[in-house]
Amino acid sequence: MGVINLTPDSFSDGGRYPTPAAALRQARAMVAQGADLLDLGGQSTRPGAAEISAEQELGRVLPALELIRSAWADTGGPLISIDTFRAPVAAAALAAGAHWINDVSGGRRDPEILSVVAEFGCPYVLMHSRGDSRSMDGLAAYADVVAEVREELLRASEAAHSAGIRADQLIWDPGLGFAKTTEHNLALLRGLADLRREGFPLLVGPSRKRFIGAVLNEPRPRARLWGTAAVCAQAITQGADVLRVHDVAPIVQTARMVDAIVRSSPPVPAREGPEAPVGGFSANS
Repeated sequence: MGVINLTPDSFSDGGRYPTPAAALRQARAMVAQGADLLDLGGQSTRPGAAEISAEQELGRVLPALELIRSAWADTGGPLISIDTFRAPVAAAALAAGAHWINDVSGGRRDPEILSVVAEFGCPYVLMHSRGDSRSMDGLAAYADVVAEVREELLRASEAAHSAGIRADQLIWDPGLGFAKTTEHNLALLRGLADLRREGFPLLVGPSRKRFIGAVLNEPRPRARLWGTAAVCAQAITQGADVLRVHDVAPIVQTARMVDAIVRSSPPVPAREGPEAPVGGFSANS
C-alpha cells in the first residue's frame, strides 16, 4: 500500500502532492514500482496535527481520487483506499470510486462511518488508536500492550459487526505510533502473530515513523528507509498481509525477498533414521 498524503502538514511528505496532477504522478510511479493499493489522505494524523473540516478534507481528496481513477478508466488500475475517520468523506469517496476505507480511529471518532462501510460492503481497515492527534501521546499507558491492543481491536470489531459490517470486510491495523511509545511499538512488532491469530488480515504501517528514528537516532523521517525495511521484514515473518509505506520500490524488494525466504519455499525435511540430527541439522552444517 503506497501512501499519498494530500496534505500540507503530514510528518514526512506534507506538501509534496499539493495538486491532483502531482498526486497522479506519484500514483503512476508507485504502481510502476509495485504498489497494489494507494492510500489517499486529506487529513494529517501526525501527533499534534490540527484537524480540518470534512469539506476541506473532501476538497483535497476528491479531485485527486477522480483524476487517478480516470487515468486507469480502461484498465481498472490500482485499488484505492481513503484514509479518513469521517463518515461524509468515506461516503463521498466510495461513491466516487474508492475501494477501501482506512480509519485510524477504528470507528471511534465518527461511528456513522461504520454504517457507510456496511452500506458499500467495502474492505475496512480498522486501526487501533486512542484519543486524537493532540491527545494520543498522553494515552500511551499499557500493562500488556499486545493483549490490550488485541482486546480493543476485538471490541471495535464487535461494534463494526453490530453496524452491519461483515467479518470478511475487516482488516486489522495495530496502529504503530498511535498512542504508543517506542517500547510499545517494538513489543507490538514482536507480538504481531498474536493479533494475526484472531483471523483478520493484518495491515502494518511503520513507514518513516518516529519510533524508528528513536531507535536509529535519525531525526529525518525520509532517512529512515532501512529501519522501515527492517520493521517490514519482521512484520512479514509475524504474518502481516499489507504493508503501508512511502518508499514503495525498496519495500517491494524487501517484501519479495522475505516472502521467498519465509513463505514461498517448503521446509527442508529432516533426515529419518537413528542418525538424523535434532532439528534436521548436522554439527557440520
